[in-house]
Amino acid sequence: MAGEKDLSKLLSSLQPKLLSGEYVFCTVKDARYGDFAELGPLASFVEQEGLTLVLLKEPAAELKLKHEGVFRCITLDVHSSLEAVGMLAAVSATLSNHGISANVIAAFHHDHVFVPTGTEARAMDALAELCEGKASWR
Repeated sequence: MAGEKDLSKLLSSLQPKLLSGEYVFCTVKDARYGDFAELGPLASFVEQEGLTLVLLKEPAAELKLKHEGVFRCITLDVHSSLEAVGMLAAVSATLSNHGISANVIAAFHHDHVFVPTGTEARAMDALAELCEGKASWR
């Protein structure tokens, strides 16, 4: 099934879901893709500065991997097209209007928004308003 491109349909059907657990973003210099796979990272990305890992806080703490901040993950449970325009802008603007920072990872079927721990309830409320057409994001 192809992902949705229509912005109004996407926003009205976002269905944000809060995942359990707390996540951290770590970077490991001189690491390669596949390193630390035993930690079960939710995501990884190779950057010039090193390997970025997004993983649960506990395994990172056990290995003393440095991180900044602790986050909760909200999955936008709508199958958006990789070519959809504006959905993440609306999500980011909505959260920004509520003073909530957002780190977004776009995957094939869904987008995942990481918000600082302690802001997840406000973020979920803000996204619910967006889905209901009650939030001004422009």
